[in-house]
Amino acid sequence: MTLTFCWDLSAADWIADSDLPWSQLVSFGPAGFDGYARLRFLPDPARPGQSENDVVGQDSRAGQLPRLFEVLAPHTGTPDDCYFCVWEGFGTCDAHAVAYADDAVYIDDENDFASLADPDAQPAVAPEPAGWRVRRPHLPSVVLPNRAYWLFRGPLAEIGTWDAAQGWPGQCRLDHTEPAFVWPDDHTWCVAKDVDPHWAGIGGRLALITQLTTDARLDVILADPSKDQPLYQ
Repeated sequence: MTLTFCWDLSAADWIADSDLPWSQLVSFGPAGFDGYARLRFLPDPARPGQSENDVVGQDSRAGQLPRLFEVLAPHTGTPDDCYFCVWEGFGTCDAHAVAYADDAVYIDDENDFASLADPDAQPAVAPEPAGWRVRRPHLPSVVLPNRAYWLFRGPLAEIGTWDAAQGWPGQCRLDHTEPAFVWPDDHTWCVAKDVDPHWAGIGGRLALITQLTTDARLDVILADPSKDQPLYQ
């Protein structure tokens, strides 16, 4: 099962329909888990108002995130069926082609993108005329206050190795993408990483949270999502 773009957003309803304060939701994910924790990529601020530029040392997410998902995999019955929300503002898009059905499609500004919502539709492939500009189709997204995300589905083991997704008529490559939410189909845990915090929030069963906080390769501490969390200015 490779990464697939989700036109149906119902799998993310437990996030989109949450009545939690948005800052708590985007930082820790939905309510209802036995315990919560923070995976720190940098040490917490040493003083109020500290700038992230004043931190000594490097961000450790590149080393810690693969280990995190390695630990999470046995704590779900559906490791090959997970969902990933990717923030719409994560990066830039290719200005020359719309990737769809493994073809490069060049589209005039007046073209109607409605057919792209049909997975069986095959847009016409045409030469690229000089001066034409490719426009991104309107894609369904998971919308929260101050944030919007594309939803993807695929195996947890492939996270961090993405390039593109099946059925996604977008121009953005995914090889440097950091998901904002990750959860398995059975909802046994959820990882949330918002744009600004220097940490990721994790919700899950107590056994999982205990394992994470005692893993020497991870900088994980217990957290109360309802409380203010340390943040750099």
